[in-house]
Amino acid sequence: MIAGLQAKENGMIIEHFALNVTDPVAMGAWYCEHLGMTLVRETGAPTYTRFIEDASGQQVELYNNPVDAYFDGAAAGPRTWHLAFLPDDIEATHARLLAAGAKAVDPITTTPVGDRLVFLRDPWGFTIQLVERADG
Repeated sequence: MIAGLQAKENGMIIEHFALNVTDPVAMGAWYCEHLGMTLVRETGAPTYTRFIEDASGQQVELYNNPVDAYFDGAAAGPRTWHLAFLPDDIEATHARLLAAGAKAVDPITTTPVGDRLVFLRDPWGFTIQLVERADG
């Protein structure tokens, strides 16, 4: 169990989310360097698996297994799926990620309830969302 988290009655906690990608080593390093994630577990050949986690302990597994198709996030529209992050400063984080090789999808917008959102694509085409919640 992730430290500090407890499942609700009859509920479970997500242990990790996994993506089968072409270059888990480079992708994991980029997420650690530019999104503040931490590498917590890795394997070598043949899958080069990387488990990275955010500050709360939530994990993403990146691995390379040619037995199945690689996840092609770039082929899907940016709102089909995304991995969302809560930055301290949405404008500064947006600019920093663009400088680090991310691609802009659209400008920072404000929803009718006051949340501020922006979508970007990481260097592999996967969608990242930055979120500032109005009630946050």
